Amino acid sequence: MKKLNELTQEQLRICINSGTEKPFTGKFLNENRIGTYRCVRCHNPLFRSDTKFDAGCGWPSFYETISKNSLRYIDDYSLGRHRTEIRCGNCDAHMGHVFPDGPAPTGLRFCLNSVALNFKWDETGENIDG
Repeated sequence: MKKLNELTQEQLRICINSGTEKPFTGKFLNENRIGTYRCVRCHNPLFRSDTKFDAGCGWPSFYETISKNSLRYIDDYSLGRHRTEIRCGNCDAHMGHVFPDGPAPTGLRFCLNSVALNFKWDETGENIDG
């Protein structure tokens, strides 16, 4: 697991302080290679690329996690309305939010900050941080 001093300022702002990257700026928004998206801090597997879809919201979106324990869910009222925050189920890093307006089969839209993710490309095994 990366120590706090090994994270970039942007990773600290988002993963530790629950920030959000600007829409349409994330490194993985238009990523189309086959692989696994993982927590940038502890490399916990979160999503497979075949569950990624273009939600048009400006952040990488997925409809299903790798396992039911991949993420932790927290009620979030920070904007004056209810949302569900998602955090890494292993290290508790802030990932983004989940909404009930995604596609079948789950009907969920996991909306992620690219900077909170690491991508392991299946073809080469290369790890890429967001």
